[in-house]
Formats: sequence, structure tokens, C-alpha cells
Amino acid sequence: MQAAVYTKGKSGKVVEMKDLEQPVAKSNEVVVRVRAASINPLDWRMKAERPGVDAAGEVVAVGEAVTRFKPGEAVFGLCKGAFAEFACAAESKLAPKPESMSFEQAAAVPIAGLTALQGLRDKGRLQPGQKVLINGAAGGIGTFAVQIAKSFGAHVTGVCSTKNVELVRSLGADRVIDYTCDDFTQDSERYDLVLDNVGNRTLSEMRRVLSPRGKCVMAGAPKELWRVLSRVLKAFAWSPFMKQKFTFFIAKMNRDDLTTLCGLIQAGKLAPAIDRRYPLAETAAAIGYVETGHARAKVVITLR
Repeated sequence: MQAAVYTKGKSGKVVEMKDLEQPVAKSNEVVVRVRAASINPLDWRMKAERPGVDAAGEVVAVGEAVTRFKPGEAVFGLCKGAFAEFACAAESKLAPKPESMSFEQAAAVPIAGLTALQGLRDKGRLQPGQKVLINGAAGGIGTFAVQIAKSFGAHVTGVCSTKNVELVRSLGADRVIDYTCDDFTQDSERYDLVLDNVGNRTLSEMRRVLSPRGKCVMAGAPKELWRVLSRVLKAFAWSPFMKQKFTFFIAKMNRDDLTTLCGLIQAGKLAPAIDRRYPLAETAAAIGYVETGHARAKVVITLR
């Protein structure tokens, strides 16, 4: 089978296509014929030899302990080495793909959708009528977050660049701030919840836009590890001394939450937004495009 693999180059790791043996499922695993996969920032930060996590496809083989799936079923979720013709996944990390969703749409959902849902609902405790600001509203997580927050009955403000204003507005945002023209941290509005998918502002600046008991959920972070650790440690140090709360989190795979996202999609309240589609052979170009930071919504790898 054809698969994207990380190899070492003169300027760092590079992505190459290689011909590998089809994976074999362990007792609790499923082998999926990948029909589509999507790219996340973690794909170029992970140490694994084979990149890719989000995938959708058809079950071709199951391990002896698998009870939920059988060959021929369409599924989506988290796979190991998803940028390939075939990939393995733990049974617990997959869910049935709704017939109303294409493979491309399904592949766009897992990491970004779960991060948006869990960040707003579980970490942010978002309630109907509350005001939420989404920093990075046009990105993979942000495009899901705008729609999910609206489905919860929140008043949503999205922050994005000029070229993405109409996209964010079309997703249901009540207000859109173009960061190239206006600094949202200098705005007079105060928010019950800020979902920060970018990590490009200081915690002091974020405090300025929070209500007295507001929450800032940090779901995105700068590429430099020291910046991530600095933000987390500062938020932890501040927490005992103020009513405003800062939380950094990484989404957890949860089949029930994937089902929740499917329900929102089937109800017409959520639609995965896709920026570009690349064939498997152009995986390196697709990852490079996302790594530039200029991609909007989701970028998908398609396979026939």
C-alpha cells in the first residue's frame, strides 16, 4: 500500500510516499481502508514515523476481540498513520459514519470537532445566552466552535483575518472582528468565555476581555514548547488569586462525543468546512500548506 512517511532531510524531517505492507489488526483493532483523512497541526509535531490521525473509510478486517464493527461498515475516528491507503485504529476510537456525511466531511470532524465541543461544553461550561469569543474562528477548531457555540444558544464573536470574515459570518457568528483592523483585546466588550485557538496574545490581554468570572480555554498554542509551558504555568499560578479562570487542555477521544457531533450535523446545526483537498500523493504539500498558518477550516487528503 502507499503511505506517507516522515524521513530525515537536511533541513529537518520531510514527508515521502513509500510502499508499505498493509497493517494487521491487533485483537482490539480494526483495519480501515482510508477514503479520506484530514490534517491537524499535531501532524507535523508528532514523533511517529507515519503522520495522520483523523480518518474515515471502510472496515476491511477486525481483531478477534472487536465486537462493534464488521468488514464493510463505514466508520470515522482516530487512526494510526491515517495518510495511507490502509490504517489501523482501536475499536474504541471509531464511530459509525452517518450515511448523510461524505467520507471527506467525516474525516474533517474528529480532532477539531472534539476539541471545539469539549472546550466549549466541558472546560468552558458554556450556557445559553452567554457571550463567547473565539480567537482563530476560521481555523479547523474555530469553524466547528462557532457553529457549536451557536447551537448551544450563545452570542458568538469570531476573530479572524479579512479574507475569512465572510466565512465566519456564514457559520453563524453574531459578530466578526477582523484582527488586521481591530484589536479585540482593546475592545469594550466583555465575554463569559474565550476559546483561544491561536495562543498569540498574553494572558494579561486575555484577562482584559473577560467578564469578572469569565473563563479562557486555551485549545491552541504557539509552536515553541517553552511558550506553551509558560502560558500553562502562568495560568496555574494566577488561578488561586482571581475569579477569572484559565484552562489549557487537549481533547480526548470519546465515541459518545463523536456521536454528539454527528447528531449536530444530521440536525443541520453543524457542517464541516473544507478549505482544500489533496490526493494522497500530495500529502507533503497539504501538510506544508497547513503549517504556513494560512489555511482556513480543514484540509483533507482524499483517496479513491
